[in-house]
Amino acid sequence: MSEPDPLLAVTPPAGTTTVEAPTGDVVADPTPAGGVAIAPGRRRWPRRFFKYTGAVALVAVGYYAVTLYQVHSTGLGDQARRVDAIVVMGAAQYDGRPSPQLAARLDHAVDLWSAGLAKVMVVTGGNQPGDRFTEAEASANYLIDRGVPPEAILRETFGHSSYASLDAVATILHQRGLSRVLLVSDPFHSLRSRLIAQELGLVAYVSPTRTSPVRGTKALAKEVEEAAGIAAGRIIGFKRLLSITG
Repeated sequence: MSEPDPLLAVTPPAGTTTVEAPTGDVVADPTPAGGVAIAPGRRRWPRRFFKYTGAVALVAVGYYAVTLYQVHSTGLGDQARRVDAIVVMGAAQYDGRPSPQLAARLDHAVDLWSAGLAKVMVVTGGNQPGDRFTEAEASANYLIDRGVPPEAILRETFGHSSYASLDAVATILHQRGLSRVLLVSDPFHSLRSRLIAQELGLVAYVSPTRTSPVRGTKALAKEVEEAAGIAAGRIIGFKRLLSITG
């Protein structure tokens, strides 16, 4: 008498039914007793979700990293050349006296003016509640004391943000048929200033000051902040970004 085939002697697990395979072998039905089989696609969707989310996150991190590098590299460069106007981005002033940060920008602008790179100087920035002077007024007086003719200085006295100031500057210059500008600011602020000016229809170059008191870890923190704003502004536009962030 022959021994029974071991393959045919396996008893299916409790709670399952058996079906006859085309070859005559007995196999277990994967459908749970009294239940509904789960489609393979339904089991895979969490994996796909995390896969796509991870890919998007990786792209976002890469985009930010490139932007941060551009902020840093722009600050290291200098695009000084002949233009229609030198534009000094505003910073804090104390009762008519430029802060060290603003003075550093103005000193660099004087050097550019002395090199004959423009016939017009534009100073920017409004004032805070209670201030007797605007940033633009403090800047203009500082430049005049250092030999820049008063008639060569244009003042933008209402802006409380880089976008607002450059928007007004663009209007002032376009009314005079001018469009090529050399922007003077801190290194970390240079790329955003240039991109905003370009968005407003100006042909913009940057020449960062090298004597700003904002250095080291403070400058790095500013670069990180600037990169975040620039990354968003490039996608939705700097004007819309200002309306969102105030």
